[in-house]
Amino acid sequence: MSEGSRVVVGVNGSLSSLAAVYRAVEEASRRNAVLVPVIAWSSGDGDGLRPLSELEHTARRRLDTVFEQAFGGYPHDVVIKPVVVRCDAGRALVETADRPTDLLVLGSGRQRRLRQALHGSVTRYCRAHAVCEVLAVSPSVLLDSLELTARTGAPLPFLLGHRWTAQHPATAS
Repeated sequence: MSEGSRVVVGVNGSLSSLAAVYRAVEEASRRNAVLVPVIAWSSGDGDGLRPLSELEHTARRRLDTVFEQAFGGYPHDVVIKPVVVRCDAGRALVETADRPTDLLVLGSGRQRRLRQALHGSVTRYCRAHAVCEVLAVSPSVLLDSLELTARTGAPLPFLLGHRWTAQHPATAS
């Protein structure tokens, strides 16, 4: 593994986030880098009546679910160090991808106007503040691969050469 080589990816469960996770796993494997999936949560998530520990636990479960749905579990051929943080997403990603040698992978897609007006664009924030390379992945990349697979029956291109197991990163060697 390259000294300090990391691929940081923002995770929120959206289709664009899923496309970013696929690309980040591919990049981490290709670069022999540590994969750092980041999921940010705030006390504003949910109904406001649940304790903070429950909100954090929900965020951790959401991270596990993304990998379960995408790959059938966490890949065991990539070192994974997940980060679950109480913070706004843009700041959490920029603070995690704090080395010039990092690669920050984000999903990019159309946001609803109200959400963008209230929260701004995470991708725009990261591009403006990150000290490392930022790669924005469109969900169309994932959709194109899925469409090709459906038409031809071929394996998904981002799964070739990877061995996926359903184990949590804490148990991976």
